[in-house]
Amino acid sequence: MKAYIFPGQGAQFTGMGLDLYNNSLLAKELFDQANEILGFNITAIMFEGTAEELKQTKVTQPAIFLHSVILAKTLGEDFKPEMVAGHSLGELSALVANGVLTFEDGLRLVSKRALAMQKACEAQESTMAAVLGLDDVIVEEICASVDGIVVAANYNCPGQLVISGEISAIDKACELLIEKGAKRAIKLPVGGAFHSPLMEPAREELAAAIKNTTFSEPICPVYQNVVAKAVINSDEIKENLIAQLTAPVRWTQSVQQMIADGGTEFFEVGPGKVLQGLIRKIDRTVTASSVA
Repeated sequence: MKAYIFPGQGAQFTGMGLDLYNNSLLAKELFDQANEILGFNITAIMFEGTAEELKQTKVTQPAIFLHSVILAKTLGEDFKPEMVAGHSLGELSALVANGVLTFEDGLRLVSKRALAMQKACEAQESTMAAVLGLDDVIVEEICASVDGIVVAANYNCPGQLVISGEISAIDKACELLIEKGAKRAIKLPVGGAFHSPLMEPAREELAAAIKNTTFSEPICPVYQNVVAKAVINSDEIKENLIAQLTAPVRWTQSVQQMIADGGTEFFEVGPGKVLQGLIRKIDRTVTASSVA
């Protein structure tokens, strides 16, 4: 079975989407429409902006979403997903690609998500750290033993888990994780503690927007970050999407479940190759490539 996967924050680069804009009338129309919906010229930043400009959360999240969704739409009849999944932000791209959300509603939710997360980041200083070379259980136990808020946030692949929380708690956890044998435990250049309890204000804000948005039945199952299994009921999809901001991204478990359910070919739709690399680390018996 063909599985289409959609990247999250961090995959952005200057010039992203420009080839689509120049070579597809549909892509040009959608990018122009996006500028109107967002109320600022995001395409100018995507095509010509600096890395610093692209790093702004209010730009990064819609930019990656637009690149992914528009790329999927330009595939036309060639885009025939049998299962989809997205990493964090990428879950919204996946929901548009498999017919749950319209392009317009998806973009509005992404924009609201980005602004709500930015606000939560500014309300309390926090961060994330990548932990390499330890079993998930050990990382979870260390996080639980530390005073303050620090939790497992992104289960990216075996031996690679990102933790999230208060800066002092992250610092202490990193120190203990190195003592326990982690190859690396290094803080990431991010604005806040995504997928942790510190995102609760953003979750509440986004929940209201999601509840007022129409979710249709999907054309194929979506493997959602929160539950790491196939979901086809639109009400369940809504609830899982709301929970996603404060819950961990179970990417390893999602991919393993997709493979168990028959996924053999994985196609990354969007900027970069991060997810292809993670797929290979999770299971080398399947293929992973880019649709670009």
